[in-house]
Amino acid sequence: MSTNPNSTDKPGRVSAAIVYATIVFLLMPLLAIVPVSFTGTRYLSMPKGNWSLRHYEALLTNPVWLDSIKLSLGIALASAAISTVLAVMFGLGLWYVRNRFSTMLAALVFLPMVMPPVVSAIILYFFETSLIDVAPWIGFDSVGGVILAHVVVATPFALVTFMVSLSQIDKRIDMAARGLGASLWQSIFWVILPNAKFGIISAAFFAFILSWEEISVTLFITSFNVVTLPRQMWNGMRDNVDPAIAAISVILISLTVIGILCRDLWRWQRTRVVAKAA
Repeated sequence: MSTNPNSTDKPGRVSAAIVYATIVFLLMPLLAIVPVSFTGTRYLSMPKGNWSLRHYEALLTNPVWLDSIKLSLGIALASAAISTVLAVMFGLGLWYVRNRFSTMLAALVFLPMVMPPVVSAIILYFFETSLIDVAPWIGFDSVGGVILAHVVVATPFALVTFMVSLSQIDKRIDMAARGLGASLWQSIFWVILPNAKFGIISAAFFAFILSWEEISVTLFITSFNVVTLPRQMWNGMRDNVDPAIAAISVILISLTVIGILCRDLWRWQRTRVVAKAA
């Protein structure tokens, strides 16, 4: 650590150049997808003077792709909503009650996060196949079954995100609210949750992304009735290497970049507001 009070922790030009060069090197395979998505052929190839939007048009006109996109969007929204509610309820329970039993429950909830995806997929496969005769709406190869599996996978990550937000809240504000006559539920809904709203939003967004891109578990618990967007992309890569996969990849990458830029812009504006208020 430098003892010079005027020194900064910013990296030098050489270190920054190495970092940026590494980032560009890692992103080059992603950038190669962009021209491939404009090829005019029926297979993956670089365009040779015949740039075309036919594969982007296929995403908007082909019912197979449209149905998979709509299905993935609905499943991701439902999974994110359920996972966020469960994460908030369980997180509040851990925040208020700290004992050996709550620690064991937390370890049980976090188990899908540390378990290999293949193991989780096999367990969910046998579980949902056993529900076909009892509750087919959440059994194997059903929309409810996919939502259930995605909730199991996404809830631990949503819980971690929400717990990080809760850890930054001083418990004395809850004690002050209770001392002024607020009930437990009033303190939760009027004091705790408003102060943790950004953690709740982040948890919901995280759960949505995990469900939207989930493929490993989905491959085990679906067959022909439920075809999500990642599964449709998997089928296209395995069967005929459809160039529409490159087009949807470019769209997803663009949405990711836009989301990151919006987040950084929001943080920059928030920092400016806090700096002006100080």
